[in-house]
Amino acid sequence: MSNVKEQIENDIKTHKIVLYLKGTPEMPQCGFSAATVECFKKLGVKFHAVNILEDVKIRQGVKEYTNWPTIPQVFINGKFIGGCDITKELFENGELKKMVMVEGETKA
Repeated sequence: MSNVKEQIENDIKTHKIVLYLKGTPEMPQCGFSAATVECFKKLGVKFHAVNILEDVKIRQGVKEYTNWPTIPQVFINGKFIGGCDITKELFENGELKKMVMVEGETKA
């Protein structure tokens, strides 16, 4: 598990926004992953995506890392935000935009 934990920690330290999802942003493999990707696409921000279907160790490891049982999982600025419902709620109330936009930054 330590290699998996190190990989997850490296991902969330290296990238501002990390999304662990089923499938890819271009071809999500579940509705929850698709809805989460859509929130970030609507904001026009870049994010790092990890397809948990490609590696069962990452799939289980991220759940253990966050103590959160479902996928997708979203990290912003190194912090675990939550899954689909939380991301959608943050998007709808404008908080997600505040979390991902940097002062003076324009859409990607």
